[in-house]
Amino acid sequence: MSNRPNRQCPLVARNIRAYTRIVMIDRPSEPCTCSALRRATRAVTTIYDEALRPCGLRVTQFAILRLLDRLGPSPVTRLAAEAALERTTMGRNLDPLERRGLVRIEAGEADARARVVSLTDAGRAALAAAIPHWRVAQARINARIEPAAVAALTEALTAAP
Repeated sequence: MSNRPNRQCPLVARNIRAYTRIVMIDRPSEPCTCSALRRATRAVTTIYDEALRPCGLRVTQFAILRLLDRLGPSPVTRLAAEAALERTTMGRNLDPLERRGLVRIEAGEADARARVVSLTDAGRAALAAAIPHWRVAQARINARIEPAAVAALTEALTAAP
């Protein structure tokens, strides 16, 4: 860094980088809610993924199979909306399930451009085999935090402003 004075930024003139000075002045006095929730979400995901590992599924894949079991054959756009994902993200999540034969993706009857996803018999069997493992993870989470607290948090954060 040059020792020449910078008339535009007094912090640089005193050889203090602007971002360093701002961080020192603007330290939050409370923890970041977003960071805390992201950390909690990663911890929860890890618990479910570890429980589902014997079935060869991740919790995201399990959730999609469960959603398809509930909805029946559905367009990718509807699945994405139901799962609160972008359509492209849902498409990427479906690819490994299709390769494993757990879902089938076909052109829609009314609109050949639409991609309709169905649960295969192998997908139903994988879901049935995974449910006991999912219940183990569910019990581990419920032992740490009341389901009513999770429901209240979800309602508060997803309700219309």
